[in-house]
Amino acid sequence: MRVLVLVKATEDSEKGFLPTEEAIEALEAMGRYNEELAKAGIMLVADGLKPSSQGKRIAFDGPDRRVIDGPFAETKELVAGFWLWEVKDMDEAVAWVKRCPNPMPGPSEIEIRPLYETADLR
Repeated sequence: MRVLVLVKATEDSEKGFLPTEEAIEALEAMGRYNEELAKAGIMLVADGLKPSSQGKRIAFDGPDRRVIDGPFAETKELVAGFWLWEVKDMDEAVAWVKRCPNPMPGPSEIEIRPLYETADLR
């Protein structure tokens, strides 16, 4: 089962990476965690995202397209980073997320979403 694990954005992540001692230590802890995921054969892809101020959205309405420049409102609805994992089931994904270092310097959330597989579409 493949799952997308989404690190939700916070006001801190929307400010961008600041190379403080605390941020560097957090990145090192996350690096060790990512190594564990890779050694266990769980992690397929992982990366962090730059703040939404550097992003764009494209709104679709029939044949029309409208480009919206960041930053985007509702920080709590944004994504700051992600993993793509291969796990046996949702329980295994939850167990791995519970082992994750806090990805933000305060309260944060991680969301797990299963991907559609070919079998789901039959």
